[in-house]
Amino acid sequence: MDVSNPACAPHQSVKPSSFSRNVANSERVLSLAGGGCLVLMGLRRGSAAGLLGIATGASLLYRGWTGHCHLYEGLGINTAQPHRTRPGVPAHQGSKVHRALHINRNRQDVYDFWRNFENLPRIMQHLESVTVIDDKCSQWVARAPLGKILQWKAEIITDKPGEVIAWQSLPGSQVDTAGSVHFNDSSAGGTDLVVSIKYNPPGGRLVTQIAHLLGQDLQSELDQDLKDLKQLMEAGEIATNAMEPDQVRKPL
Repeated sequence: MDVSNPACAPHQSVKPSSFSRNVANSERVLSLAGGGCLVLMGLRRGSAAGLLGIATGASLLYRGWTGHCHLYEGLGINTAQPHRTRPGVPAHQGSKVHRALHINRNRQDVYDFWRNFENLPRIMQHLESVTVIDDKCSQWVARAPLGKILQWKAEIITDKPGEVIAWQSLPGSQVDTAGSVHFNDSSAGGTDLVVSIKYNPPGGRLVTQIAHLLGQDLQSELDQDLKDLKQLMEAGEIATNAMEPDQVRKPL
């Protein structure tokens, strides 16, 4: 990674003011929002599952309000003091999604569409925008679970035209992510697309689990995104019968 390029330089970290605080500000916001949702859902249900939701929500509210997590304390984790200096997702952290899809279009065309990252918000529901900075670096803005907006810079680490693209987020990003897309000739004609994404959002697996409960997990979104990509590449547009007028995506 060429940190001499200001566009690709990692963000600077700020040390917390309190030794007892071991939860990053981004996690605190998500904990407060998730805790509030779980408490409200639990109150509406009024069952044993509802009581469990209230208890879980209350613990998240405490975590978000105080900035202190007892589990983190026991494990010696302190996300309020970022120290990661390597790009991508740290080993043994985060969640991984792996998907494969056949597209009846030659792989160079599919590669060309994906390689222009500014095309991706047209098919990926969670992306607000992608701004290409240079041949390797880009700025990403996405809608996260519970209404939060996350931003990160990513760099391309492998790029073989018509074959594979691999990327990773840079240190200091609000979300750690890495992934790859392989474009393979299909024996049936067209392209076999293989997508692998690893991500570690603020709050880690806890936030991922909350998002899944609320129907906002990356796995289900990626399935729909790839279906939209298939429609766009094969038919030149995405079916919009289930979309509101302001959600219609532009044709290819």
